[in-house]
Amino acid sequence: MQRRAQEKAAELGISFAEYVRRAIAKELGEPQPKPDISVLFDLGASDEPTNIARDKDKMIGEALWKEYQRKTAHMPEDKAKRGPNRR
Repeated sequence: MQRRAQEKAAELGISFAEYVRRAIAKELGEPQPKPDISVLFDLGASDEPTNIARDKDKMIGEALWKEYQRKTAHMPEDKAKRGPNRR
């Protein structure tokens, strides 16, 4: 395999080392930039401070309720207004 790679490098008029660098770069692709951590957690989305440790159950419930409402847009309005855990 190395001999074939050296022959190919010679055909291209480049060194074997350059051929290997190009092959590795092609295999690995361009490095992806790391996303801003705030994007992952949607930090700063609220206008007021939040206490996640205290309010996490409520916050998760609200997020799930909004997702449920989004998925069931055909739901009657009076039922949608009641919110989670309300009968």
